[in-house]
Order: sequence, then structure tokens, then C-alpha cells
Amino acid sequence: MKFPNAFYFLALLGAFVTALVALPLWRKWCLRTGLVDDPGHRKIHAEPVALAGGLAVMTALALPVLLGLLALWAHQAKLISLVDPTTIERLSYGLHKRSLELTAIFLGALGMLIVGLLDDKHELKPATKFTGQFLIALLVAAAGARITLFVPNLVFSYTVTILWILTVINAFNFMDNMNGLCGGLGALGALGFALLAANAGQYLVALIAFLTCGALLGFLPYNFPRARAFLGDAGSHLIGYLLAVLAILPHFHTAKNPHPLAVLTPLLVLAVPLGDMVWVVLLRWKLGRPFYLGDNNHLSHRLVRRGFTRAGAVMLIWLLAALLGALAFV
Repeated sequence: MKFPNAFYFLALLGAFVTALVALPLWRKWCLRTGLVDDPGHRKIHAEPVALAGGLAVMTALALPVLLGLLALWAHQAKLISLVDPTTIERLSYGLHKRSLELTAIFLGALGMLIVGLLDDKHELKPATKFTGQFLIALLVAAAGARITLFVPNLVFSYTVTILWILTVINAFNFMDNMNGLCGGLGALGALGFALLAANAGQYLVALIAFLTCGALLGFLPYNFPRARAFLGDAGSHLIGYLLAVLAILPHFHTAKNPHPLAVLTPLLVLAVPLGDMVWVVLLRWKLGRPFYLGDNNHLSHRLVRRGFTRAGAVMLIWLLAALLGALAFV
């Protein structure tokens, strides 16, 4: 296999196939255990829908990673021979150098999934849910995945990193209001970060991003245009967390590739969910309502009120996100 493009393809394909296969199994489990979204106010489905998306996406991330690590171990133990020694050396070096960060990131993903599952099942109080999000963001920052914004101050770096992760998590949670919207935006964002990281030669970041993109693409056929499964808070939390981390990991500004406006890159890739959240929060504040209580003032709802079908509104928002994300490459 040729490194790294073949590995990118395997990550994307492996996560895609795993999600396709895993979701029906998780869907059955959710229906059996009552982990469902029941019909009700502001909802258009007439029957309970399984909240299986987050579980399927996490499975599609974890299984290819475990298989990849197993294959790497088998190659080093000379049980199999898949790639040349130089590729193995590069992979081993990267994994060893960033082992603490990578371990914290995947533990954080699992933790975010659990927080979302508890919220799906028991409707956690906002303060409880926020505490869980905060502790996971702190874990990631403590492991070394931090934003600096060119300011050499540790407290500043921790603060900005935690605020960023919390913001993106809740932005994607807000965008989970129509079939396919949150998952599609997550897939587009992950693809953008994957291509940016691959272009910069940051193969570990690109692999995580391609895994995320593949997992979400495998979920989407079950969620759009007709939903047989929802992401739930578990899924939207997980997507927001992964996209927030993927925005932190790449080195957009380096000595070899100077880019003083590097901070704009993730903002462009995630412009739609961030912009929608800012708009909705400001509107709720103006109306004197708690910012965490849902309403029908999101961009998707406004497009539907202007005559778009729900599927049409979602696809238009996908297109807008793709166009804004493309500006990051300019």
C-alpha cells in the first residue's frame, strides 16, 4: 500500500462500511431498550425513532482504529507484511510522539458519547451536561491539544481551547434540528479538515478526519431524507467534539508555510454551524428566553418558512457550508 493516500482511502472506506453495518444493529438495540426519540411538540415523526447515530459513529471510529493498530502490531511482530519498513517507521514515530494526545482525544470522544447518551436517556440538567462537556474539554487541553493564537500564555491557551470545544459542541447540537443536517455538516467539515491536513503532510490528523467523514457518510443514508435513526445528543455531542478537536490539531501556521490568518481556516470550515448558533443565541437573548431552550428560528427553519422543502433546505445549507469551507483553501 502506498503511504499515505492508500491509508486515507482505507480509513474513509473502513469507517463508512462499519457505520453502514453497525447502525441497523444499534438501531435494534435502541428500540429494544427504549433509547428512542418519541413523537411530540416540534417533531414531525409519528413513531419512536432510535437514537442510534452516535453509537454507530463511535463504532465506525473505534473498530477501524483497533484493526489498524492490530495490523501494525502484527507487522512489527513479522506475522504479516503489508507495507514497507519506512512507512511503518513513520507511523510508529507519529503514534509514539502524539500518543498522549491521541489517547486523550479518543477517551474524550467516548466520554462525550456517554454524556450525550445520559442526556438522551435521562434529560440531564443543563449545568450537569455542561460540567461533563467542560471536564472532557479540560482533558483534551491537558493532553496538549491546545489553541495558542500566537499568545505564549498557558492559562490563555487552556481557556481558549476549552471555550472553543464547548462552543463547537453546542453549535452542532443546535444544528441537529432536521434530518441529515448535523450529520451532513459534520461530514463536510471533517472532509475539509482531512484535505487541509493531508495537503500539509499531517497524516495522523488527516486519518482521524477521514475516519470521521467516513463514519458520518455511513450514517447519513439512515437519516436523510427519511430518518430511520437519529443522532440524538450522543451523536451531535460526538460530532461537535470531533470537529472541534480536528480544528485544533492541524498546524495551519508553520515556519515553512507561514499563514498569519490561520485562525480563519477552522472558522471558514465551520462557518455555518457557528454562524447559526450565534444568530439563534442572540435572538433568544433579545427575546428574553434561555439560550439553551429550542425553538424554530434556526436557518433551516427559516428556509422552510420561505417555501423550501425540509430536504431542500438541508441540501442548500450543505452547499453553503461547502462553498464557505472551500474558501479555507484559498
